[in-house]
Amino acid sequence: MKNTEEKVKKPIPHKKIIIAVVMIVIAFFGSFLVYFILQISMNTESPIVVVISGSMEPNIHKGDLLFVIGTDADEINNGDVIVFNAQGLWGGAPLEPIVHRVIDKNQIGDTWYFTTKGDANAFPDQEDIPESRVLGVVVGGIPYIGWVKIFLTDSGLLIPLLVLISALLIISIVWDIVKGDDEDQDKTDKESQNNINKQSKSEE
Repeated sequence: MKNTEEKVKKPIPHKKIIIAVVMIVIAFFGSFLVYFILQISMNTESPIVVVISGSMEPNIHKGDLLFVIGTDADEINNGDVIVFNAQGLWGGAPLEPIVHRVIDKNQIGDTWYFTTKGDANAFPDQEDIPESRVLGVVVGGIPYIGWVKIFLTDSGLLIPLLVLISALLIISIVWDIVKGDDEDQDKTDKESQNNINKQSKSEE
């Protein structure tokens, strides 16, 4: 007996749709989740920073990716390299966190203040840094890898690239699920056809 039934495409099960949505959410927000975990584990709002100037040459270079750990002010010592927010402390202070070395510290009341200086700079920073502005102490880094972020930010390509990667990732996940569903259906159809053929032979 010849099978004349047309192949009917089954709808994608709700379970697979839910799995696809979950995977897309994880893929899209995964990096934010990792960063959040780093913030908690390293006790700072900026556990990773990219050096954007040469003020710490030759020890720390522009483009280096640094790891930062939150540290109590009384445990920060002269010679430590700290990351701090200088916005509003002096005219022309950069928006990005600054990475400079502690060359002196003093306590006024209950607050510690740090005198900082870039290793390549002739003079200390214009103002002492109160402990509330300190994001943490540098504990390590990866040389030059931050140049990728600097290039993408300066060229304005960072956001478009993130959107493109996210879109490709979503398309890839959805395609894999749909393709897998098609393969499962083809397998089921083939098994059904084999059963029909066997039944036809047995009836002859």
